[in-house]
Amino acid sequence: MVILEYTVEKPLNREPPLEKLISSFITEDGYDRNHGPIPYIDGAAHRVCVYGAVKNILSLSIDDLTSLPQHNVICALQCAGNRRHTMRTKLKEVQGIDWFDGAVMNCRWRGPRLRDVLLKAGIDIAREKWKDAHVAFACFQTPCQEDEWYGASIELERAMREDADVILALEMNGHALTPNHGYPVRVVTPGIAGARSVKWLDRITIQLTESPNFYQQHDYKILPEEADCAETAKDFWNKVPAIQDMPVNSVIAVPASGSRVEVDSKGMVEVKGYALPSGEDGPVVKVEVSADGGETWEDAELIRAGEMAEESTSLKWAWCLWRTKIRLEKGKEKKLLSRATDKGGNVQTPCPKWNLRGVAYNGYGEAKDLEVF
Repeated sequence: MVILEYTVEKPLNREPPLEKLISSFITEDGYDRNHGPIPYIDGAAHRVCVYGAVKNILSLSIDDLTSLPQHNVICALQCAGNRRHTMRTKLKEVQGIDWFDGAVMNCRWRGPRLRDVLLKAGIDIAREKWKDAHVAFACFQTPCQEDEWYGASIELERAMREDADVILALEMNGHALTPNHGYPVRVVTPGIAGARSVKWLDRITIQLTESPNFYQQHDYKILPEEADCAETAKDFWNKVPAIQDMPVNSVIAVPASGSRVEVDSKGMVEVKGYALPSGEDGPVVKVEVSADGGETWEDAELIRAGEMAEESTSLKWAWCLWRTKIRLEKGKEKKLLSRATDKGGNVQTPCPKWNLRGVAYNGYGEAKDLEVF
């Protein structure tokens, strides 16, 4: 029997304080994003079934998944709505949970590659057609707010690439997944919006279409600006692609907007935050901070050493913590900005276009309304 905690009407959605979030390269207590109750599942009885365009239908136990070669990946998972509050207050009203800047977590994940599971099933689609096929993930363990189950999908071609590092995670930070993070097994899709990293996974389907689920088709899409209400959005849900890769981003965690900041003996203040690469283009290679509205920029120190896993583990998918000291004049209503650049050359934008669901916001990081003394 699956025991449910929380409700469809009031699912668990929370983010940690930013200063706490950036206190460690590896996130021990990250955000929670749910569209329904959290199921407490008997791992010994749980099965992940593989269906669709396969030569062998599979029903895999957790022991079966554990017996496959295990792969480690350090990966930041980010809600597509992270920083929605900034879009809402800087541009105009949007739909969705009022996420601030903490709906992200950087963790060590471990489990078999999705690729190995699909090879075990045998893909019954010609190799040249993989680019048009999809791998759909589903969780039928808990009801959702807008659908009876939760589903998502990614492109088959990406799922089958070893360097894409897509895994069926059994562990997070060296321990079995906790119920709120998907126990006993979840998908982890590095570089892709967290909405596709389905928790409590129980079905994988290879198919020629995307997942038909509400959350793939009618949510987590960057709608054009003319889709400015639920009614006008109806014309675009079937035309706009589902979010996959998330954009390059950075956030100022310290000092917090609206806070009082004391300069040191040299007139400098300490600034700290995190940065994220775009999709597959990591890692972050530069973070800059400005105290004059973006007229001039100073490089921040990137913090990666000391808390990494073994040196062979790639940080392509990981976030980057950063810090610097910058001169800031005393007074009120002072502002700091940050911007990130990743290995692929993607540079954080000053301010993206507004979209109804407030997703994928990646305008400059800001600490505003500072009182400096």
